[in-house]
Amino acid sequence: MGYYRQPTLHADTMVFVAEGDLWKVSAKGGTATRLTSHPGDETSPRISPDGSSAAFTASYEGPTEVYVMPLSGGLPKRLTFDGARSGVAGWSPAIDDKRSRVIASTNKFSTLPNTQLTLIDPATGSRERIPLWQASDGVFDPTGKTLFFTRLAFQGSQTKRYKGGTAQNLWKYDDGAAEATPLTPDFPGTSTSPMWWNDRVFFLTDRDGTMEIWSMKPDGSDLKQQTNHTGESDKLLDVRGPSMDASGKSGRIVYQLGADLWLYDPAARVPTRLDIRLDSDFDQTRENWVEKPFDYLTSAAIAFDGSKAALTARGQIFIAYKDGGRLVEATRKQGVRYRSARFMPDGSVLALSDESSEVEFWTLPSNGVGDRTQLTRDGSVLRWEGVPSPDGKRIAYHDKNQTLWIFDVEAKSAAKIDENPMDNFAELEWSPDSRWLSYIAFARNFNRQAKIYDTKDGAIHFATTDRYDTTDASWSPDGKWLYLLSDRNISTIVPSPWGPLQPEPFFDKRTRLYAIGLQKGFRSPFQPWDELEPKKDNAKKDEKKEEPGKEEPKKEEPPKEPEAAKKQPADPAAQPESDKPKDETRKDEPKIKPVEIELDGLQERLVEVPVPAGNYSGLSAGEKRLFFVSSGSEPGSPNDLVFVEIANKDIEIKTIAKKIDLYQLSGDGKSLLVRSGETLAIVESSTGPDANLAKAKLKLDGWTFPVIPREEWRQMFIEAWRLERDYFYDTGMHGVDWKAMLQRYLPLVDRVATRAELSDLISQMVGELSALHIFVRGGDTRSGPDNINPASLGAVLSRDQAAGGYRVNHIYKSDPDEPQRRSPLARPGVDVAEGDIIAQVNGRDALDAPDLSMLLRNQSGKQVLLKVIPKAGGEPRTVIVTPFSQGAEEDLRYHEWQYTRRLIVEQQSDNQFGYVHLRAMGSGDMNDFARGFYPVFIRKGLIIDVRHNRGGNIDSWVLSRLLRKAWFYWQGRVGEPYWNMQLAFRGHVVVLCNERTASDGEAFSEGIKRLKIGRVIGTRTWGGEIWLSSSNFLVDNGIATAAEYGVYGPEGEWLIEGHGVEPDEVVDNLPRATFDGEDAQLKAAIAYLKKRVQEAPIEVPPPPKHPDKSFK
Repeated sequence: MGYYRQPTLHADTMVFVAEGDLWKVSAKGGTATRLTSHPGDETSPRISPDGSSAAFTASYEGPTEVYVMPLSGGLPKRLTFDGARSGVAGWSPAIDDKRSRVIASTNKFSTLPNTQLTLIDPATGSRERIPLWQASDGVFDPTGKTLFFTRLAFQGSQTKRYKGGTAQNLWKYDDGAAEATPLTPDFPGTSTSPMWWNDRVFFLTDRDGTMEIWSMKPDGSDLKQQTNHTGESDKLLDVRGPSMDASGKSGRIVYQLGADLWLYDPAARVPTRLDIRLDSDFDQTRENWVEKPFDYLTSAAIAFDGSKAALTARGQIFIAYKDGGRLVEATRKQGVRYRSARFMPDGSVLALSDESSEVEFWTLPSNGVGDRTQLTRDGSVLRWEGVPSPDGKRIAYHDKNQTLWIFDVEAKSAAKIDENPMDNFAELEWSPDSRWLSYIAFARNFNRQAKIYDTKDGAIHFATTDRYDTTDASWSPDGKWLYLLSDRNISTIVPSPWGPLQPEPFFDKRTRLYAIGLQKGFRSPFQPWDELEPKKDNAKKDEKKEEPGKEEPKKEEPPKEPEAAKKQPADPAAQPESDKPKDETRKDEPKIKPVEIELDGLQERLVEVPVPAGNYSGLSAGEKRLFFVSSGSEPGSPNDLVFVEIANKDIEIKTIAKKIDLYQLSGDGKSLLVRSGETLAIVESSTGPDANLAKAKLKLDGWTFPVIPREEWRQMFIEAWRLERDYFYDTGMHGVDWKAMLQRYLPLVDRVATRAELSDLISQMVGELSALHIFVRGGDTRSGPDNINPASLGAVLSRDQAAGGYRVNHIYKSDPDEPQRRSPLARPGVDVAEGDIIAQVNGRDALDAPDLSMLLRNQSGKQVLLKVIPKAGGEPRTVIVTPFSQGAEEDLRYHEWQYTRRLIVEQQSDNQFGYVHLRAMGSGDMNDFARGFYPVFIRKGLIIDVRHNRGGNIDSWVLSRLLRKAWFYWQGRVGEPYWNMQLAFRGHVVVLCNERTASDGEAFSEGIKRLKIGRVIGTRTWGGEIWLSSSNFLVDNGIATAAEYGVYGPEGEWLIEGHGVEPDEVVDNLPRATFDGEDAQLKAAIAYLKKRVQEAPIEVPPPPKHPDKSFK
């Protein structure tokens, strides 16, 4: 049995996708034979009307392109070189002397990213664009003159019963007509996948709650439901990927339901499940080896004595010894994910495991020999960060419900310690005597505070106030000080609000180091000696002065290695079990002195560590040093591991290692575990600056381990279900019986034979929540060995046989103020003009290739010699050009759309209106806003275009700038007045949105309406307003994101989700008119601003008459 998808049918022959390959089988079912075997995925097959060929998409060379191959088998032929999301939608009918052509979808020819349909002759490679914008698939009637098409591509989020602004719907276009017409405007849900049979259009829709096949007349009337899966085995499942008999003789439709293929005969009106078997070795289910464990490393922890490290990678735990020896596989159970391994004081390993189907704490032997022990048995939500106390009697942890717990190891019970309604807890750390637990929690003002829990009386004490943000509380080994980081250096580096781009305060290097004396009278170890506390002449360099009235505890000796451990051979497993130390805790060590805290006045004993402020994190206190991470001010700056000596003179920050990913101080304070890239090292904590990590790195050469895919896939499926349960913003799961959904879909995991099929199945399950922002992505999918990067000349080219090459029809335009975006053909010294002919590429005749892009493969960033024939005739010339990547071409196409929108606005308003487009709502888009907004802030009107905005989180930044008001004016003795607030926009505002405006772009649009900043024009938006963090990754780095944070308004109603933002004025950019270059939405925005400027002119009020203050 397999997992069958995307079928296509011709008479009695069917082709479908399984294991990422194409298979052929009888329409009656039976044993299928493989047509393709490339390691990459071959998808979306469509058989030609004559039954001779199958068109499909594949990634043989890296990019997903359209191919065609004989149905009997043979070498595939590449039809597209788009380098951009190309797909197969079907075939056109063969009419008169015209061959049947492949209907291929692409965004190659679109400036603003949108899917268009093209017709490709598989014999010649010639290509014709169907003159429609936003057409993702379609079918012609038998005359070839009427196209029934799906408007809009799939909106991207795995959801069912979707009725937002991006819902796919069916339209009809008659060849030569001025415009297309909608067929399904009555239904706000999804209607897609049109098929033609017997003067009716069959299609896929979720009108009854699940996707089923319906039909209608060509004008959209006479709707009839064709399939209705309500049986026990198929209810709730969606019909997916339908395809009608391409021969045109039977009208039968084949489709996917769950993991099976079904055949529907419209004459009999009865669907039949096909019994199909794969003649396969199921290679992708075979045990395979993880060759790059660092790609899956999720945590690393150092042992108390620094002798070894516990590594958690791809859900398994490994123990690596500092001095070499074997790499211990501490876990070997397939289909179980372990998390956050760290060492218990007795040397065993503490970890989270989902073996019981919930995430529970377990302990296991660090040498990999012996039984595992389950500690907790009450899991109901994801747990994090199990931190054992130094005496091993307690384990502190927190969970996804923002609750802090302490587990009693002996009593095997957990007590709830704290709850935080603002966010979760962080940086749990025990005092040296195991009595106190410090941790960081958010206050209601969103500053973080250091808190201390007393296990004796259960009281919680605040070590810091909520006036400043505080993190990384860490106990001194002697129990006298609590060190921490706190953002108290509030000093803007921007001196005033005057200047371009609306200067605002910027608080860089906010963090300083602090210490809190846990008892009164403690003298800061950083305080210089003075006449009242002179340094003794015979004092040792590292001796600490005893505080007045306080007994100085004896310096703790380093743990002595047990005699049994001294005799231990290099391989722990080679030692008899009876000879192994049962407890790594020293039996003869001095008793830990109790940590006493005088709680009265605790917050008042905060003292500053005398080092400069910086961007610091990750503080750990050792006996003689404070360790922390220092970062630069730029986003993405590397992290450096630094330290400062605990001393009262010559105090300076020194660097141990640069560009680290993580570090951890050992429990005895003598060692540091440091990761930098794929180097994981244990160094002495006393090491000097610029430690040699390579010399101290753990011996991980050859680290690899096996996984059994089917076991892993089952674990990932259940975990995806569990993470949705634990992360979803509504604990009621939108009313869905979530346990029933697991039982409904889990049996289908046994049918899965590839990671991509698992993602498809997860998508079906999580879609039952009917929420957006749920994306199933990534994972350990198989790909081919080749990755030939396409290159581009930044132009639209067409094959011109008569002219001897490829004609340059259009060179994409760019803003002259941004020369870095310029097309390779438009750069100085190249100067190729529209209409010129490219006759040769690097000496090869251009016409030798079916597409000029074929000759530009792998040429991005390299010099290429072109032979160019001028459009006006004359002698050909040669030029050197440097093509750029396909991604750069996509950016340039998009940029041309932005730039030309701006030119239209400025030309039609005589430069009275400004135009700003935001592609998304990230920090880089704020840069774009600043580049576009401030040059035009003095204009009378402003259009902010968030059409196709992909979302982010900066809506408040943009809205706050638009909310600024001019409330008074400065006037000098000469010149024009200038207003306060500086650079406030005083004119009228229009925001353009459309069905592709998503997430934070929608929040911005709604904010424009609710805050009465301006008018919103366009079409209803996507409807995704339950925000997410994308933190719930699966074991192979794939993810099924959860919608985590719902949005509601002050009136107590959920906003936007599932429906979208309704514009104040609905204007649709229709498919044919927009293809022809019209922009009705932009036109409406300009017209509105002209009207508003006329109704409410924007003028600077004149200054009043100067006062007469002469003495009379």
